[in-house]
Amino acid sequence: MTTWLNFNELSTYLKLPKSTLYKMTGAGQVPGHKIGRSYRFDRDEVDKWIKTGGKHTSKRRRSGSAV
Repeated sequence: MTTWLNFNELSTYLKLPKSTLYKMTGAGQVPGHKIGRSYRFDRDEVDKWIKTGGKHTSKRRRSGSAV
């Protein structure tokens, strides 16, 4: 079963300030899923992201990106 975390929970889990997570998520550096206006983070994806040294290849495309 997937465990979903919100910003507060992820901040506590990673022991990082929320402001840092907002910046990293906005830059596509953290594996997250946008649902409406908020993000949710799959704990298993976050664990894999940490184990790979924080490397994340975002499948998400920003508006205005070349396809």
